[in-house]
Amino acid sequence: MRLSHALLSSLAGLSLSLPTLAASQAADAVAPEGASGLEHKQEVQAQRFMVAAANPLAVEAGYQVLKQGGNAVDAMVAVQTMLGLVEPQSSGLGGGAFVVYYDAANGSLTTFDGRETAPLQATPELFLNPDGSEMKFYAAVVGGRSVGTPGTVKLLGELHQRYGKQPWAELLQPAIRQASEGFAVSPRLAGAIAESAEHLQRYPSTKAYFFNGEQPRQAGELLTNPEYADTLRTLAEQGHEAFYQGPLAEAIVAAVQHASDNPGVLSLQDFATYRIKQRPAVCLAYLQYDVCGMGPPSSGALTLGQILGITSHFDLASLGPQSAQAWQIIGDASRLAFADRGRYMADTDYVPLPQGLLQPDYLAARAKLITPGQALAEANPGEPQWDKPIALADDQSLELPSTSHISIVDAEGNALSMTTTIENGFGSTLMAKGFLLNNELTDFSFATHADGYPIANRLEPGKRPRSSMAPTIVMQAGKPYMVVGSPGGSRIIGYVAKTLIAHLQWGLPVQEAISLPNLVNRFGSYDLEAGSSATQLEDELIQMGFKTSVRELNSGIQAIVLSPEGLRGGADPRREGIAKGD
Repeated sequence: MRLSHALLSSLAGLSLSLPTLAASQAADAVAPEGASGLEHKQEVQAQRFMVAAANPLAVEAGYQVLKQGGNAVDAMVAVQTMLGLVEPQSSGLGGGAFVVYYDAANGSLTTFDGRETAPLQATPELFLNPDGSEMKFYAAVVGGRSVGTPGTVKLLGELHQRYGKQPWAELLQPAIRQASEGFAVSPRLAGAIAESAEHLQRYPSTKAYFFNGEQPRQAGELLTNPEYADTLRTLAEQGHEAFYQGPLAEAIVAAVQHASDNPGVLSLQDFATYRIKQRPAVCLAYLQYDVCGMGPPSSGALTLGQILGITSHFDLASLGPQSAQAWQIIGDASRLAFADRGRYMADTDYVPLPQGLLQPDYLAARAKLITPGQALAEANPGEPQWDKPIALADDQSLELPSTSHISIVDAEGNALSMTTTIENGFGSTLMAKGFLLNNELTDFSFATHADGYPIANRLEPGKRPRSSMAPTIVMQAGKPYMVVGSPGGSRIIGYVAKTLIAHLQWGLPVQEAISLPNLVNRFGSYDLEAGSSATQLEDELIQMGFKTSVRELNSGIQAIVLSPEGLRGGADPRREGIAKGD
């Protein structure tokens, strides 16, 4: 189990459960292991290329780019700009993203950090009331106060400049046409609008877009977005830099600073100084694979790596997916990993991180804390090796389940895993120039200290909030084997872990691994997916000592497996996404 040498060196220094497709639309049950009441999705097979994303229109845009000879980065641009139109509650131009990328030309794997940054005028007390108490979550989220400097457009533009083949302007045309001609509001978007109706009516431009008069937009309703089309035309003509200066940046800053009841401090200086950061991948040796992903400011790869590394000390393969004991081990490994996450993980440009979080001896010691068949009484942070330890308090931030994920493999063998977000569903609910602005700053801990110690994920000017996004590429013998990721707030890590364990340990085909019921334990209570066979394990898990909660667990996993026989892809039946290839 290992971190790259470059990363080791650098480290040394909603509960808004948006509705799934209506149950009435679900006909066939998925495989026996799958959750009931979900749309049945078949594994997709292809030979040359494949794209999997959260909306069929976005997938089609990426598919056409690949079919016309574009590469994975070209397709990413087309997919993300379309997602920002048809799935605006989850990601878009006003948000941020992480990309894990395998470059087939030189056989290299790297990551790109397009995470939003805290405004330079922000203070650690941004989310504290005058009396020092923490603001209520939605009082902080809705409006300009929660908006960080968007990174998605710069990420798209810089990756395209570096790797793209097709002209930038052409890649924006599918979303421009769709925004101008209109698209049918999907059932998921309609349900999300209805569920967030109160917040979406707070600002006139947002209400005008998501409501028809006083009624929330309905599924099937044709919706156009001429402002979004104009924004994309500006980017097509002037390049991605036009987002970070001039009228577009000025409009975003104005929307944030003039949000009447909750203004923010984002400024043009934040746009001028924003940078994409290329970072080394965090990789963990697991079975015959290397599971690689995004390091800090994302906690995704480190926490996922800890879960896999700890559970590798138990015989999960023989226990199988129907075993309560298997899930007890996975759940307790997750609790231990999340304990370390809460104590140590944050933006390492600001906070040092232990080097030993993925070291084999440390994970072996953590595994010894787990007794098969008996839940841990408590899960506390460990004491991994690091050169210059500092005392830190445990994090108190809240991450809600929105976000989107894109997996792409092109005909040249390039592979791309991108998780993209505006944070909460509909972000800050502020719109500018046809798109929603993020509420990413509420991913920071509202409190700055606890028990006299600083919190690693406290807000600081220019800092990037910790994330749970876990875009992942599984490598085998130096080549990509699997591209995977999911939305879902801090449950993202559990969703990806489940899919990897189901496929790599239990041998389930990729679509069955995705469809397998979700069971997630982050902080002690075991979340079991409602309406699925996971609920049949509840009594045994309670007997082992867990508290349980049966609830919707709306993952949105998109995965592609590269095998000698070709590409095999799957999309999460809990959302509207598909996989498509040729």
